[in-house]
Amino acid sequence: MSRFSLQGSRAFVTGANTGIGQAIAIDMAAQGCHVIAVGRSSMADTLKAITEADGKADAVQADLGTVAGAVAAFEQAVAEFGPIDTLVNNAGIIRRADSLEFTEADWDAVMDINLKVVFFLSQAFAKARVTAEQGGSVINVASLLSFQGGIRVPSYTASKSAVAGLTKTLSNEWSAQGITVNAVAPGYVVSNNTADLRADPERNKAILDRIPLGRWAEPEDIAGAVTFLASPAARYVTGITLPVDGGWLGR
Repeated sequence: MSRFSLQGSRAFVTGANTGIGQAIAIDMAAQGCHVIAVGRSSMADTLKAITEADGKADAVQADLGTVAGAVAAFEQAVAEFGPIDTLVNNAGIIRRADSLEFTEADWDAVMDINLKVVFFLSQAFAKARVTAEQGGSVINVASLLSFQGGIRVPSYTASKSAVAGLTKTLSNEWSAQGITVNAVAPGYVVSNNTADLRADPERNKAILDRIPLGRWAEPEDIAGAVTFLASPAARYVTGITLPVDGGWLGR
């Protein structure tokens, strides 16, 4: 079996209904993983794409805006489908406003989903793996703004910077139990969240001019990095935040 195969494993992928999360679910399933797609919205399109390619997937509906909802969804998945080998913390939101006008409600909403739930889902996953005396992998979705400041996205930048730090901390604590903890940091990706940027000719040009590869990322570009980190080929990789940015940070 290839060291890049995920055959016989299960992954819990949050926010898998569209965009990067959907691409991750489809890519992992293509490598033989049984994917549990998780989120508030319908996962029908994701499950259809996976099953039509002869992959295996199931869905769990959950409110990922609360710790209770997220952890309950994880426990439900374990009860219904069996032990989870990989947790992919992909679900996240963004709120845009000048920092002088940014509201507490927007701050809390972003931090709850992007950071608080990420931690407590990771904790629930690690507790289950340690109890079973089995290893596993946690893969967080960070951002270029884990390294840079951004503009008009204070809570998003704070949350994604914290995700990079949390990834290191959890790796330091859990690697001895065989649980690797890593993150990917997507660059500028074609998605609903970036539609306005891509529609703005000046902003779009400025972004493309800085990317050495000369194009926006497709969700599948991010998915490949996640699938690698979940595979046996990455068994000695832990505590990193891997930029998948077309060379943006190198310029």
